[in-house]
Amino acid sequence: MIKKTFQDKRLSLLGFGTMRLPLSGTEKNVRIDEAVVNEMVRYAYEHGVNYYDTAYPYHEGESERVIGRVLKQFPRETYYLATKYPGHQILSSYNPSEIFEEQLVKCGVDYFDFYLLHNVYENSIHTYTDSRWGIVDYFLKQKKKGRIRHLGFSSHGGPENLRQFLDLYGDVMEFCQIQLNYLDWSLQDAAIKYNLLTERNIPIWVMEPVRGGRLAALSQEDEKNLKALRSEESVAAWAFRWLQALPNVKMVLSGMSNMKQMVDNIKTFTVENPLSESETELIYEIASGMKNSLPCTSCRYCCSECPQGLDIPMLLNIYNQLRFSPNINIGMRVDAIPAEKRPAACIACGACSKLCPQNIDIPAAMQEFTGALSKMPSWAEICRMREEAAQKTV
Repeated sequence: MIKKTFQDKRLSLLGFGTMRLPLSGTEKNVRIDEAVVNEMVRYAYEHGVNYYDTAYPYHEGESERVIGRVLKQFPRETYYLATKYPGHQILSSYNPSEIFEEQLVKCGVDYFDFYLLHNVYENSIHTYTDSRWGIVDYFLKQKKKGRIRHLGFSSHGGPENLRQFLDLYGDVMEFCQIQLNYLDWSLQDAAIKYNLLTERNIPIWVMEPVRGGRLAALSQEDEKNLKALRSEESVAAWAFRWLQALPNVKMVLSGMSNMKQMVDNIKTFTVENPLSESETELIYEIASGMKNSLPCTSCRYCCSECPQGLDIPMLLNIYNQLRFSPNINIGMRVDAIPAEKRPAACIACGACSKLCPQNIDIPAAMQEFTGALSKMPSWAEICRMREEAAQKTV
């Protein structure tokens, strides 16, 4: 197993992310298949994986319980356990002490090796910085007490949001977890985020290395081209090999759902074999073909004549992400935008399109974006449903 040095620790470069654990049961009673999880964790542990990542809301709160029970079979000092504080959820109030104490009980531990502020993004940054809740101060105190060994944060926010948080708390954050893969290197500005964190000397933890499985299931033609160069590698391995060329990546979290994925991923992380320059160019070509993106270059000519003052390049960037893969992260990003600056505020005057060097029909894109959003639950609705579900289980 490839190992990376983080301060005084040697971490397996591959970490087991527990957001997509195997499930069993009936349609009305779906639950985590703990027997399979146990088999997967034992295999991972025996092959050198020593980092296990969970979070308060994963699997409606059950992920922490299951991974805590499964890890009990191993000496506590032989593995690293990470979880997260759910300040990204939209709630009426926030009590870090109550949640933290509950997490320790759920996981059956006295301390967490790694603890993260969960998803600092455009909306949640106000929660994490609000003096009423004292979230950062509370967790810094827990770190001093030894109940947290390393404090960091995860983020799905944009580069400016990331920079804003680092300006406030970068000196006390020891690591940062971002969505990083060869598709989002450009689609979600991951390159800018990677460089920003590297400049600030903050080690990077990777989430969504294969984009929820999308980078493990390419077209037949793309798979054929990859196999012609590396016949022994799986398609998913290419995404991991790409990450191995980035020196500031210290942890790659893979949300494995079955033993087949576990075995393949551990095989990939047995030795370092990063992509060559020509291989990297090939997967960038594949990524470009996958995007189906509107060709916005962010020149911002369109913004000068918009009577609504919309940040059109920003909205088109989010729309391109939605066109590729609708998910809750899109809802979070849009909910963080004031209502009068969302795509629905477009009055279709057409002034923007007249100035667009790429000839994008911007009003049509705004209308399509609005229609797509109307079919998705908002992040506030998702948080409300999760809170109601959690109350029913109490």
